[in-house]
This record gives sequence, C-alpha cells and structure tokens, in this order.
Amino acid sequence: MIAEELINQMLPPLKVTDSAKKAIAWMDEFRISQLPVVDNENYMGFISENTILESGDLNQEVSALPLESTEIYVNARTHFYDVIKLAMKNKLQLVAVVENKKFLGVISVNETATAIAQMFASQGPGGIIVLSLKDTDYSLSQISRLVESNDAKVLSAFVVNDELDPHYIKLTLKLNKSDLTRIIATFERYDYKIIANFQETELLTNDRERLDMLFKYLNI
Repeated sequence: MIAEELINQMLPPLKVTDSAKKAIAWMDEFRISQLPVVDNENYMGFISENTILESGDLNQEVSALPLESTEIYVNARTHFYDVIKLAMKNKLQLVAVVENKKFLGVISVNETATAIAQMFASQGPGGIIVLSLKDTDYSLSQISRLVESNDAKVLSAFVVNDELDPHYIKLTLKLNKSDLTRIIATFERYDYKIIANFQETELLTNDRERLDMLFKYLNI
C-alpha cells in the first residue's frame, strides 16, 4: 500500500489567497486543526488553527501567515510504513503527498492507521515482515515456500517500488504466525534483506509495542 492510495479526497487544500476565516471554517467543518496550502497546485505547507487564532486577524490571507511542514512530505510511491514513520517523527496528523512539487493530496494518518490496523486484524493474529529485494529476484511462490517450510502461511502480500532505487521493491508480508524468529532466520539464510518486522510474542515486548505504535497511531 503506497501514499497515492491513501490520499483522503475529502480534505481539500487552501489557496494562498484564501482568507484565514475560510481556513477556520473548513477546519471546523472537517474537524481538524490544520490544512494544506497550495499556490497554483504547488505545495506550500500547512496552516494551523493555532497560528490563525494567535494572529487575531481572520480577514488576512493565508499567505500572510507562517506555514508549517513546508519541506516535509512524501511522494506518490512512498510505502505506508514510511508515511507513518515520517508522521510519528514530526508529530503530524496530516502528511502531504507531492510529486515534482505538485500537490496531489493529503493523508490523514489517524484514519489510515486505523484502517490498516482493521485490515490486518481481520486476517487474524500474526506477524509482519518487510523485505527489500531486486525486482528481478521477486518470486512470491519461492518466498511462500520458505515461509511454509516453517509451518506458516502468507495471508497477504503488498509490493511497492523502492523510491530510492528503481531496481528494487519492498515486499510486505502478513503471516499467520506471531513468532517470526525461525522465518527471519530462514530468509537471512537465503540472503533476503529484512528491513522491518513486527511480531507479537511474550518474549518480544518491544516488537509488540512497535506494532501497536504503528497501527494505533491515534494520540498525536
């Protein structure tokens, strides 16, 4: 699942010529505390409710106020793990999706994390492994055989291109086993690169906390 698939089409951007009063009205309507701002479809940053209220002037244009997160955004192909990681690092409720400086839309991190958590929960308990590999080396049948050799099954798989290298992909696997220790060892024995894993066992409290933090990111 990638950023362009997570865009919330219900959250519109403000224009730099819009008034602060309009921004507050939209924030009230959508029940959020910030909105993206664009200038001729170019992403400029976010305007926050606090910034507007502190200015004390609802008649001024948005362009007259300081914007936040002007350099913080993701591109259309960014994996949803990286979207949430960026949001957590910068304490964001919304993340802008930008391609070649053009604003494509905004992701509501809370809504996305909740939807993803519900999606994985509906597949039953288990663990998650994210692999990085060359696109020419990708074979889901071979990967499934390695998983099944450890008495586990692949419940779902998501493939996205690696935004840092067009010759590589990121493969996210949801497995029906919570303890991934043996499966990880098998992948490493066959020279697969594991870039993330989330497993829920009594002995791996830190991994369980990471999974909770990733999919229940609701308190920022």
